[in-house]
Amino acid sequence: MTREELQAQLTQILEQDFEFSNVAPGDNLRDVHGFDSIDAIELLAKLEKLLGFSISREEREGAMRIRTLADILDYIETLQKKRAEDGGGA
Repeated sequence: MTREELQAQLTQILEQDFEFSNVAPGDNLRDVHGFDSIDAIELLAKLEKLLGFSISREEREGAMRIRTLADILDYIETLQKKRAEDGGGA
């Protein structure tokens, strides 16, 4: 899946499931859209379904730095790269 396809799917999730509107890649999700820690937990579960693999506890801790949609996309690309290097695919 390309970055653009991921962004479209994530934008759809944020708009439908979290009721965000006009999500820009650089928006600080907390400041602009009221994204909180409960939302982050829900989003990680949705990412697991989207990606088709479980996110480890260590990888979840890495998600704590995420502030923007662009950060989420970078995070997903890192997870996918790690899976490919480990032979698990994405």
